[in-house]
Amino acid sequence: MTEKKTSSFRKLIDGETPVLVDFFATWCGPCHAYSPILAQLKADLGDDLRLVKIDVDRNEEICQKLGVSSMPTTIIFQNGELKFRAAGVQPISVLKAELSKLTA
Repeated sequence: MTEKKTSSFRKLIDGETPVLVDFFATWCGPCHAYSPILAQLKADLGDDLRLVKIDVDRNEEICQKLGVSSMPTTIIFQNGELKFRAAGVQPISVLKAELSKLTA
């Protein structure tokens, strides 16, 4: 992985505000179904959540480093630490429950 990408990803996930990273592929049907769920989650939580989408085909190095092999994969970071990880489409209720643990 290039140093620039590594340091930008670290900066991205390092902070008090939870960062939900959606690893997706443009050709992935479930990923397309997941987008409206994530959009609603962001709308509901506003500034209490940073939402980042990473195209796995364009970011192979970070995917390998994090062991992302299925799409969609959701990873939530806070203060640079992995707090939640799941493969597949997650219900908004599960995501909100996980995020509420971090903002309480």
